[in-house]
Amino acid sequence: MKNFFIFFEILFFLFTTIPQIFSQQPLPIGFAKGEEFLMDDYLKSRLPSENAIISPPVSPVRSMAEWEELQAITVTWTNYPTTLVPLVKFMQTQCRVIINCQDSNAVKSTLSSSGVPLNNIDFIQQPFNTVWIRDYGPNTVYTNEVDSLLLVDWIYNRPRPKDDTISSQIAKFLNIPLYQTMTSPFNLMNTGGNFQSDGFGNAFASKLVLDENDGNGSYSLNYPIHSEGEIDTIMNKFMGIKRYTKINTLPYDGIHHIDMHMKLLDEETLLVGEYPAGTSDGPQIEANIQYVISNFQSMFGSPYKIVRVVQPPDASGNYPSDGFPFSPGDYRTYTNSVIANKTVIIPLYETKYDTTALRIYRENMPGYDVVGVDCNQIIQASGALHCITHEIGVKDPLLISHQPLKNTTNTSVPYQVDAYINHQ
Repeated sequence: MKNFFIFFEILFFLFTTIPQIFSQQPLPIGFAKGEEFLMDDYLKSRLPSENAIISPPVSPVRSMAEWEELQAITVTWTNYPTTLVPLVKFMQTQCRVIINCQDSNAVKSTLSSSGVPLNNIDFIQQPFNTVWIRDYGPNTVYTNEVDSLLLVDWIYNRPRPKDDTISSQIAKFLNIPLYQTMTSPFNLMNTGGNFQSDGFGNAFASKLVLDENDGNGSYSLNYPIHSEGEIDTIMNKFMGIKRYTKINTLPYDGIHHIDMHMKLLDEETLLVGEYPAGTSDGPQIEANIQYVISNFQSMFGSPYKIVRVVQPPDASGNYPSDGFPFSPGDYRTYTNSVIANKTVIIPLYETKYDTTALRIYRENMPGYDVVGVDCNQIIQASGALHCITHEIGVKDPLLISHQPLKNTTNTSVPYQVDAYINHQ
C-alpha cells in the first residue's frame, strides 16, 4: 500500500508540475522544478544532427583557449536585454556577434534604440529554450594545432531540445564541420561552463563531468556510462585534451560549473573566487586550489600563478550558503567573464566590489581593454556573462605562446624568452 501511495504522488507531480516547466520564463541555468524528470525521454530521443559527424576527427585536434583570436561570439537573445545590449555593444568592436533569436527585427529595434550600431552583427532566426549558450553551444578545435577549424558539440545536460539544435545551426551558418559526442562508445555529456582549456591540451573541470557520465543519473537510466579513463579518452579524441584535471564540486554553487569560481587568464594564471574565511564555498574552493598547485604545473613547467578576486555577497549582504537551501544569497562572481579578442568584459554588481575586480583584471591582463556589464538581474538565475556567450575561433589561427616577461622595466640584464609559434 505504501508503494501505491508513493507511485500516486509521483504521478500527481508529473501531471501537475511538468506541464508548467517550459511555460516558466526564464528557465534557470540549472534544472527548473521537476525538469529532472524529463531527462529520461530527452536522452532516449536525442539523435545526432543531420549535418554532424559522430566519429572522432581523423587528425589530432587541439582545443582553443578563450584568449585566442576569435572570428565570432554567439549569444541567444532572450530574457535579459539589459545585460545583452551592452554586452553586444562591447563585443561587436572586436569580432562578429551572431545572435540567435526568434525575431531579428525586434532585436535590431532594441539595439538601435539603445544606440548600438548594427554593423558586425549577424542574426539566425531559430527556436531556443534559454539564454545559456555557454552550456549548449559549439566548442572550437583545430586539427594539427592550427589547420582545419572544427566545432564539437557534447550531449547537453538539460532536457531542452530547442537549445540542443543551436550548435548545428551555427555550424551550418558558418560552414564549419560539426562533430557530436552522441553515440556509443563516444557518447559524452558535458557542459561548456564546466570546461576550461589552456590551448595546449590541459583542461579543468569539476567532477560534475564524472557524475553525469557514470550511468547513475538520478532521474534517468539513459545517462552515458563511462569510467574516468573512458571520459578522458573521448575528450582526447574529440577535444585534444591530454591532461583533464577534475576538482571536487562545491556545496552551494548548485550547477557545479567551474566558471562560477575559476578562470584561466593565460597558460599559467588561474583567477580564483575568494570568500571570507570559512564562508560559503570558500573552504572547498581553497582545498581544490591547493590540490591543483600541489599536483600540477602549467604547460611551461612552472607553478600556476593564483590570483584571487572576491566573490561578493548579494545586495542584502547574504552569501550563497546563507539560508541554504531556502532563499540563499545570489552567486555573485567576477570569474564569469568574457574575453573578446582585445577586450575583457566582466560582471558588475556594486561599485565597492567592482572597482577592485576591474583593477585585478587590468593588473593581470595588461594590454586588454577591461570593461564591465551590470549582472544584478541575470545572476539571480545563477549565471553571468560567460554563461551567455560562446566563442568561435578564426579559420587561420596564428598560435603564439610564451611565459609573461620576467622584467619589463630594467632591461640592462638580458634574459632569454622562448616562444612557441605555429601557423598553417
